[in-house]
Amino acid sequence: MTLRDLVVISTGNLWRMKLRAFLTISGIVIAIAAFVSMLSFGAGNQEYISRQFNDLGLFSTMQVFPKNKSNGSDTASSPKLDNTALEKISSVPGVNLVYPYDAFTVKVKLGDSLIDSKAQALPTAAIRTKLFSRMRSGRAFFDDSSREVIVSDVLAKKLGFNLPDSIIGKSLIISVRVSTIDSGLGHILVDRGETVMDRLKRIKFDSLFNSRYRSYVIRTEMNETVKRFLNGFINAQQVVSDTLMICGVRELLPSGQLRVEPIIIPITTATRFSTSGLGGSPVEIFTAMSSGSLFSAPEDKSGKTFSQITIDLDPHILYKSVKDSIEALGFRTFSFAEQFEQIQKAFFYFDLALGVVGLIALITASLGIVNTMVMSITERKREIGVLKSLGADEFEIRGLFLVESGVIGFIGTIVGILFGWTITRIVSIIARMYMSSEGIPEMELFALPMWLVLIALGVGIGVSVLAGFYPAARASRVDPVEALRND
Repeated sequence: MTLRDLVVISTGNLWRMKLRAFLTISGIVIAIAAFVSMLSFGAGNQEYISRQFNDLGLFSTMQVFPKNKSNGSDTASSPKLDNTALEKISSVPGVNLVYPYDAFTVKVKLGDSLIDSKAQALPTAAIRTKLFSRMRSGRAFFDDSSREVIVSDVLAKKLGFNLPDSIIGKSLIISVRVSTIDSGLGHILVDRGETVMDRLKRIKFDSLFNSRYRSYVIRTEMNETVKRFLNGFINAQQVVSDTLMICGVRELLPSGQLRVEPIIIPITTATRFSTSGLGGSPVEIFTAMSSGSLFSAPEDKSGKTFSQITIDLDPHILYKSVKDSIEALGFRTFSFAEQFEQIQKAFFYFDLALGVVGLIALITASLGIVNTMVMSITERKREIGVLKSLGADEFEIRGLFLVESGVIGFIGTIVGILFGWTITRIVSIIARMYMSSEGIPEMELFALPMWLVLIALGVGIGVSVLAGFYPAARASRVDPVEALRND
């Protein structure tokens, strides 16, 4: 018998046992639908993350940090992440662009709205990378000295503009409180109405020859001088303001290693705020003290250090070679491409776990195939006897039952894939409606890639054929004489 003959005979037998065949196939349909639905959820999430990485250009983005004590390095001998380091890193083969994370605290005013926020200085070249390409409305600024600003959609809503288009062209007043050396020195001379002369009057000059009194006076005056300086430096801050036009509204990037502030200012325009003094953040002040740049001239950027820098890589260059070159310079790196590899590994185990659950359901359904085929042998002994008497050997009888179980698996798998896809579509529509009602960005939770369809076909038909091995072997051993005599 040919394969065509085996398929025709098998389908004819299933058609004669409609109810039993329907119930058996239904078990396969439900098992495959569960298998496809669960793996489709994993595939959908994996596709969503992959699309996010690609849209944001994260595969060609790398973060660089100074070494810290947590990784066992000697921070005293580690190089600083300053402008000199930026020049060295920019010369590494495969690096297209290098820009630092340069952020500061600001107050923004638009109409009657006054809120605290954070701004970040960026070059125009950085704005043109994929990382900042998600503009909700408007455009990027023209050059590094443009008197324009880009805000996030979240900040626009806080300022009272729910539609991104409605805030384009508005004037945004940005204010920064800065600490200056002059304010610190001024408080040394006069603080809370007390002058230097008032303090001198309290000193007993005749007792200065006494070493203990002299040490006491020196310690007291030094402590008082430091306290007055810091009081003036931190609390008597100046306010630097500028008015910039909003030229664009961008999507707020997801949190994590990406540090992008709600306000982006052209790097040259932002120097007006940074050259006026140090920001009011105590962290910034103590960082300047530790780096020895507290008393540097504001316009002197040679001693300025950064907490991190971002690199835009050439997509045709392996990120591993760039990573090794930068780490050889003494810095710590974070590669989004490496992170994606770890995510893929996690998804592999996640899909494997979901697949095992679906496979258990499929194996359970295959027991129905075994039961159906074993009962079929009892009912079809005469048919088996006739086929053997006409010259069919054990191999052909075994093949007949294996093909029949394969047909059950094929029909059940095809219908199960369609049923599983329908379920995921219904769940996806309900989920998207819920996300929309809650103001959550909509995302597709499920996906049905071709590899999943092929795996479902292979597993469904394979398990069904395996389930038919025992009944097929049993059918092939039926004695034709015994079968015809009993009939």
